[in-house]
Amino acid sequence: MLLWGYKEIQSQLVKPQAILVLGGSTTRLEREKFTANFAKQHPNIPIWISGGSPKAPTRKEFSKRGVDLKRLHLDYDAVDTVTNFTTVVDELEARKIKKVYLITSDFHMRRATVIGEIVLGSRGIALKPVPVPSNDKSPEPIGKALRDGARAVLWLTTGYTGAKGEQPKK
Repeated sequence: MLLWGYKEIQSQLVKPQAILVLGGSTTRLEREKFTANFAKQHPNIPIWISGGSPKAPTRKEFSKRGVDLKRLHLDYDAVDTVTNFTTVVDELEARKIKKVYLITSDFHMRRATVIGEIVLGSRGIALKPVPVPSNDKSPEPIGKALRDGARAVLWLTTGYTGAKGEQPKK
């Protein structure tokens, strides 16, 4: 209980130093458009988009909204929600980032938060959820969050995520 209280207080005091977007929204790029507008309110922090979002349309959305493209870090190594985190955590840690805004669709946030708390939390990186309103989807079943939380723990203990087609690390 004390550890949870400490983490909660620490989370409130540390200001996010980066934006992490879980790519993979629809062809309408809802998450990317939302993030571009959000990034304008936070002009001095870098933006990571992990997986799924096509490069040219994504860059165009940010450019159209006046966001400096030098802030964008597009990562295409992720194949699912767990690997959205495992493919960028080393770089975030190397840059000494201690807290990120986590942006994904509202229906996806529970699962993303569970995974993020495990993967990012293992490196001392806190997250502040910023849900993108979807208006048309119910939250994902809790079973998905539990399954992927277990996959995140698997990654912590073995280096594997259980992702389809995953190759051994070299």
